[in-house]
Amino acid sequence: MKRLITNNKTDNFYNLLIELFSTCKSFYINVAFINYSGLQLLLDSLKKCEKKDIKAKVLTSTYLNFTEVKALKKLQEFKNIDLKIFDSNDVGFHSKAYIFEYDDCYKIIIGSSNITASAFKTNIEWNLKVISKKDDEFVIDVLKEYDLLFKKAYYVDEKFLNSYEDFITQNSAKINQSFIFKQNIEPNIMQSFALNNLKDLRLNNENKALAICATGTGKTYLSAFDVKEFAANKMLFLAHRENILISAKFSFEKIIDNKKLGFFTGNIKELESDYIFATIQTISKNLNLFKSDEFDYIVYDEAHHISSQSFQKVYKYFNAKFSLGLTATPNRSDNQNIFELFDDNLAIDLRLSEALEQKLIAPFHYFGISDIVTDYKGVNLDNIAQLSKLLSVNKRVDFIIEKLKFYGHDKGKRKILAFCINKQHANYMCEEFNKKGIYSTTLLGEDSISNREVAIKKLEDENDGLEVIFSVDIFNEGIDIPKVNTILMLRPTTSSTIFIQQLGRGLRKTKDKEFLTVLDFIGNHNRAYLVAFALLGNRVIDKDSIKLALNNSFAMISNNTFIYMDEISKQRILKQLDEENFSSFRYLKEQFIDFKNSINKIPTLVDFITYETIINPKDFIDESKSYIEFVLKVLKQKCEFSSEFIKVIRFIDSHIKLKRVHEFAILSYLLNHDFVDLNIAKEQILKYQEKVDLNTVKHSFRYLNQEFFDSAQINRQEKIVNLNDDILEVTNVFKNILKNEQQKKIIKSSIEYAILLYEKEFNRTYYSIPFFKLYEKYNMKNIALLCNLDKIHSSFRGSGQLKFKNDYFLFINLDKQNAPKSRRYSNTFFSKDTFSWQTKPNATIEKGDGKILIANQKHKVRLHIFVRKFIKVDNKTQNFIYLGLANTIKYENEKPINLTLKLEKELPTYLYDEFTLNI
Repeated sequence: MKRLITNNKTDNFYNLLIELFSTCKSFYINVAFINYSGLQLLLDSLKKCEKKDIKAKVLTSTYLNFTEVKALKKLQEFKNIDLKIFDSNDVGFHSKAYIFEYDDCYKIIIGSSNITASAFKTNIEWNLKVISKKDDEFVIDVLKEYDLLFKKAYYVDEKFLNSYEDFITQNSAKINQSFIFKQNIEPNIMQSFALNNLKDLRLNNENKALAICATGTGKTYLSAFDVKEFAANKMLFLAHRENILISAKFSFEKIIDNKKLGFFTGNIKELESDYIFATIQTISKNLNLFKSDEFDYIVYDEAHHISSQSFQKVYKYFNAKFSLGLTATPNRSDNQNIFELFDDNLAIDLRLSEALEQKLIAPFHYFGISDIVTDYKGVNLDNIAQLSKLLSVNKRVDFIIEKLKFYGHDKGKRKILAFCINKQHANYMCEEFNKKGIYSTTLLGEDSISNREVAIKKLEDENDGLEVIFSVDIFNEGIDIPKVNTILMLRPTTSSTIFIQQLGRGLRKTKDKEFLTVLDFIGNHNRAYLVAFALLGNRVIDKDSIKLALNNSFAMISNNTFIYMDEISKQRILKQLDEENFSSFRYLKEQFIDFKNSINKIPTLVDFITYETIINPKDFIDESKSYIEFVLKVLKQKCEFSSEFIKVIRFIDSHIKLKRVHEFAILSYLLNHDFVDLNIAKEQILKYQEKVDLNTVKHSFRYLNQEFFDSAQINRQEKIVNLNDDILEVTNVFKNILKNEQQKKIIKSSIEYAILLYEKEFNRTYYSIPFFKLYEKYNMKNIALLCNLDKIHSSFRGSGQLKFKNDYFLFINLDKQNAPKSRRYSNTFFSKDTFSWQTKPNATIEKGDGKILIANQKHKVRLHIFVRKFIKVDNKTQNFIYLGLANTIKYENEKPINLTLKLEKELPTYLYDEFTLNI
């Protein structure tokens, strides 16, 4: 129904507004300006709405400075109203709309009236009143447009009001002077770190980089800060959806104040702009309008789409001075390697666990609930149809709803995203929830983008009845519903990768979300422990790490995140941990197959970084000597590679966790060149490290030349380079191996994985010599390399102490029970920075190492401390954790000497607990 509203002697706009305010469920106002003369007439109606807790949003602007400060301050007093200001400096804000929600319809007025007394009753105003059902296309379009504008605006706060009031006071006579409110936005921890890396990369003549950041951590602001730092004259920001561009432009406007920003989309083509925000679809069809060097800086948002045809067309056409890729999920469904397209330059790789630690995403309350109504015994977890039938029972639905009610959620209505095993399971759950009065819907892969957007909009709308979206996997990555306050995991967790992706869907911070509630229904299947692995991430040192976490409710995870597992789930996981051998081929094969199935392809080594997984492919390499051999073994395929290739790939894969990037930076260069000298090598290494020591470069040359290998190592390895006068030359054998494209591809993947792993673990930081990072894991072979030992490295072995020049390396085994009698030293932590250490049995205080150890500072000797809890776990030798430097503060006795050592930096609580608490 439609009706024209005018001001006349029998009726007026004001009377209609009062009637609508008195009967609506919620309202949204969108006007160019608000005067107190008009607002005063609405105060009684607004107060009644507040008393009835009717939620509202009001959007206005400072267009021509007509909006009055007094009116804004008064509106701020209403607790039920969200008040925002649209920045109208770059684009005029003339819209006037009043939207009122009812049970089954919306009553919408669009026309000419602002909130002023004259507009309400005397002005010549034309307004159209439309009544439409909630699913009407017109209503959906109006709400969508309003939502986009509201998201782009900023909240009215004290800072804004003071700034605007000062401006009005100082410029009351200057009608044409526009008010500009600039918020002081400073880079967060992640952004500051990435900005430094980007600056460093450019200093080393790199022109591309990739930033991987968990959803909600500020990727767009990062790009804006860096564009400003770069001082780009012209910039292109690319995305595949207009709503992303609108949001991005809004973010840039808060940072950039001296450039004209505009859009280049299907509907708008603002070519005169300095900084253009373009849809990839539109610009790929209009490349003729731009020179190849048109832009100094290009931002590729959602960069994991970059291998699509339209993205590739643009990527290959433009030649920018610098390009930055942004993504939260670098994984692709095809075989394209996103890292390679950005020259393997990682500005930052900040995934969910790190983002949580840095408080960049919302905290969550996780409840692991024993799924007692389902028995998985004898069930094949890979048989999806069988699992779906098992999960689709009324008793389980009642159990889930009971737990939903019991645990509750954050304030406001329930906004639930529920993950199911397949389409049939999702449809069943949706139907059953609706039967029980919980308004639900499904979103599946076959649903259109517009259907998804409508459902998401309804779920996020506080006044809409939709509470639950049941899905299978379309929300695993790349789609955000920021206001989700509850996640239901209704399928058995067999993949830590998928678990992390699903958890991440609800962790975007929003103004009104304090925390996310996660209800995970853990069955008695034989891989329930994967949940604990996924929640701990890289904090896992060994099995005891998980046991400790379970027993103290994951206390080491900060940021107001709480993890609780009921006693049944906890005991199941503890039992599985005791029974599982994490080094067995059976277990490793299971891990590999689960990961393969979760990404729907045979994973390359790089995929283990691309996807946020806790799986460590180095375990696969340890089992089969190289990754390709492990893959062939799992897939039961015959190895048809030459013996020379196998020797080369074993050499490369065995060094993947070398803890030094030099060798791999050099090998990467040699894949396409016959030789490398010291200067070229230094340039290559500077891509990944902020500073390079020339002696270390020379040491890496000698290492690749096998000068530090013993005879057994030389026999096992194929020589791939020869060293002549500080020049490394590729051997003929290696040249021939690289002529085979498949072999070269495998070698390249291993080298690239090693480099990316290094970047992820060490970033670009230079740690001096020896090159040790606090709390990183090392073995003695690593240590020999990282202190530039110039002897055969396999000789660098010792039971508790090694030394090279003025560096002493002290190794502590905390597990006394399983250590050989000759190595059961008295090593105990007294506090987070003080512990006892016992020397070799023959050490005395009068001479040799004993004399130096009791007064190390006097002798200018550095004591490096390495600790491990167990010598072996599941029959696999464990690495040591580096605790930094320590000094002797007390000693007693001799043969052996009992030393008390004090660390220069005290242990973090989680490590101290690992080393001291009995499980």
